[in-house]
Amino acid sequence: MADITSEQIKELRDKTQAGMMDCKKALQETGGDMEKAVEYLRKKGLASADKKMGREVNEGIIASYIHSNNKIGVLIELKTVTDFVARNEDFHALARDLCMQIAAANPLYIKIEDVPADIQDKEKEIYRDQMKDSGKPANVVEKIVEGKMSKFYTEVCLLEQEFIKDQSIKIKDIIKEKISTYGENIEVARFTRYQIGM
Repeated sequence: MADITSEQIKELRDKTQAGMMDCKKALQETGGDMEKAVEYLRKKGLASADKKMGREVNEGIIASYIHSNNKIGVLIELKTVTDFVARNEDFHALARDLCMQIAAANPLYIKIEDVPADIQDKEKEIYRDQMKDSGKPANVVEKIVEGKMSKFYTEVCLLEQEFIKDQSIKIKDIIKEKISTYGENIEVARFTRYQIGM
């Protein structure tokens, strides 16, 4: 195992907010490679984030955002488990980012499960009608419909959208990452988007 210095551990801790022992283990496992250690902790953290996503959320904040043209405004209720996390500046920054996302991308729902069944059925019907004269076999048509539904969800569901500041990551992944950082569940409870002229 590589000799790990306290400076390396401190640097990794500053980058990831993970515990000292976790940072030391990550550096030992990756031979002192800082980037690999960050990745190691993220993988480990994201795995445990799934377990934390079921925890009840009774604390949180209401955040707001008014776009620079004063014609779009957003209110969001972002919830978490403890008041300690709810008061954290980073948690407030997440809420602001989510508000900006909603202002820019105009999602209609939080997650796929929130999309009413009749709306999902109607979309599928439209896509099937588009493919009617394609001559493709039914199983291929269904695969295409599934693909189009995935695209539809990325347009209308906040958690499925690509982050406006970094399109390589989805909103649900950003939230999952924060859950692993804080060790607490985080949930978008609701949001409202206002736009002049709509």
